[in-house]
Amino acid sequence: MHALVVVAHPEPHSLTHAIAAQIAHGIAASPPLPGSHLGHSVEMADLSAEGFDPRFTLHDMAAFRKSGTAPADIVAEQARIDRADALVIVYPIYWWSFPALLKGWIDRVFTQGWAYEDVTVGKSLKKLQRLRVHLVAIGGADQRTMARHGYFGAMKTQIDHGIFEYCGAQVVTSELLLASDTGYPEAHLEMARGFGKKVFAHPD
Repeated sequence: MHALVVVAHPEPHSLTHAIAAQIAHGIAASPPLPGSHLGHSVEMADLSAEGFDPRFTLHDMAAFRKSGTAPADIVAEQARIDRADALVIVYPIYWWSFPALLKGWIDRVFTQGWAYEDVTVGKSLKKLQRLRVHLVAIGGADQRTMARHGYFGAMKTQIDHGIFEYCGAQVVTSELLLASDTGYPEAHLEMARGFGKKVFAHPD
């Protein structure tokens, strides 16, 4: 099986990148599925290094309105997701949500006609039901702050439910890794490798 690991952080030596790399290693090292002799493959999508443009342009709007075709870079991103059995997104928390780069990737790539189809007002056709999504967020606040203000719950509502479940994708994992966690940061790296080994452990 094949996984696409998306990372959105401008610093290649960041903890975010290190965690994404460990997840990828774990996926690649995990045993084949029962009855198969094929291992698992991983593609890394480093949005910053690749120079992905997060700006939603008039061309994107035309594609949304179906008065134009999707830009070539978006077609390529959608093809990467289409090739994947699992989508893993690793990102730092900026202002209690995605970084702008990652939000722009979602805005531009998860388009009407590909990720979902509006049928009537308030109703849509979910088109990514085959996709399994794993979200790993890295933050600096402590658990008490996240719980007291309900930040993580708000993130799950707007990201897990508002984006992926709206498109029919199954959010299998939604992890929050914080600097206040015991054993930071080594424990996060160890957890990431173990997490990668579980991505394809129990498929539907």
